[in-house]
Amino acid sequence: MDGRLLIFTGNANPALAQEIARNLRINLGRALVGTFKNGETRVKIHDNVRGCDVFVIQPTCTPVDHHLMELLIMIDAFRRASAARVTAVIPYYGYAKQEKKTSGREPISAKLVANLIRTAGADRVLTMDLHAPAIEGFFDIPVDHLQASPLLADYIRELNLPNPVVVSPDTGGVGRANRFRERIGAGLAIIAKQRPEPDTAEVIEMVGEVEGKTAIIVDDMISTGGTLIEAAQTLLARGARAVYACATHGIFAENALQLIAESDLVETVVTNTIPQPPTAAAARVRTISVAPLFAEAIMRIHKDLSLSALFS
Repeated sequence: MDGRLLIFTGNANPALAQEIARNLRINLGRALVGTFKNGETRVKIHDNVRGCDVFVIQPTCTPVDHHLMELLIMIDAFRRASAARVTAVIPYYGYAKQEKKTSGREPISAKLVANLIRTAGADRVLTMDLHAPAIEGFFDIPVDHLQASPLLADYIRELNLPNPVVVSPDTGGVGRANRFRERIGAGLAIIAKQRPEPDTAEVIEMVGEVEGKTAIIVDDMISTGGTLIEAAQTLLARGARAVYACATHGIFAENALQLIAESDLVETVVTNTIPQPPTAAAARVRTISVAPLFAEAIMRIHKDLSLSALFS
């Protein structure tokens, strides 16, 4: 066992994987990841991985099921090729919103996905900003949970926005928004909302003063954009002078980018955990790279060093 560090990627976000590899000053491992004519996922590892420390970079973004199967089959291939350790690097964890039952006869899909990753043969997981931190407990293997808020806060701080106030778009994200507020030295406001059905939200009330201030909505992900746009409208109606948005994962499902482009948001800042289409720039979406952070985490895991410094 030589313990060499090897980085591989599926088709979910090869650009991020390539950037991580450049930060580590190594080349991506060689592998064929495609489909057979019948639509089944095809994987063939071209490099010798026996005794190696393998990291598979694959966010489970759209198409979620396909990218999940690529990840599972790649993990199985590395395990069968006698890799010493296989770490699933999942910058964006799909099915994270299905982490609990909201009514009878519903699955807990986030737990099922955790079971599948472990059964495929992963020894540990490296991820970023899980929608529900409790998902860490779904795994029976070590989970390293990175945070993008320091990177996003640094960007917002460099804008030197006048009289900023950080806004949580729901009560569940108050802790996240408060930590962000502390990093940039701003006030805090909270929007209370309800979800009459999945992917829809209605604003009920707001706590905090935003009149004459620059509002920064902070969330972990942007999916349909409905919550974000309605929050922005509420803030402007309450007298905010401008509204920005920050989120780790830019899912932008369906026509979300068009809706954001037509909204009053000055800028929407996301990371590259999920690859963004060329139309994102036209919607005033700014993408910040998390590759250096993931590269540092991978090197620390490889050398059995603490990751605590990355969480501060």
